[in-house]
Amino acid sequence: MKKAILIVALVIFAIALIGCPSVNVPMAAGGATVGAKTGTSSGKIILGMFGDADAGMLAAAKAGGITKIATVDTKVKGMLGALVLTFTTTVTGE
Repeated sequence: MKKAILIVALVIFAIALIGCPSVNVPMAAGGATVGAKTGTSSGKIILGMFGDADAGMLAAAKAGGITKIATVDTKVKGMLGALVLTFTTTVTGE
């Protein structure tokens, strides 16, 4: 039993050493011009099962008072490997 706990602890430690990767996923919706208004939404997912907020483009548009979306930029950042993922969506438009 102690060996199993030690192995699990070592695996978790190895995953933590992987680092904190960050990925940007830019997109355009509708026009190619950047709008005057900006809205942002973000949220976290822990262990791929537990989340705490809506990080979608509609939530970001609502936060910025945007009715016509021009561009969408999504950033995904992993902490402790992929155990904790943070999603941030930024929307521009009018």
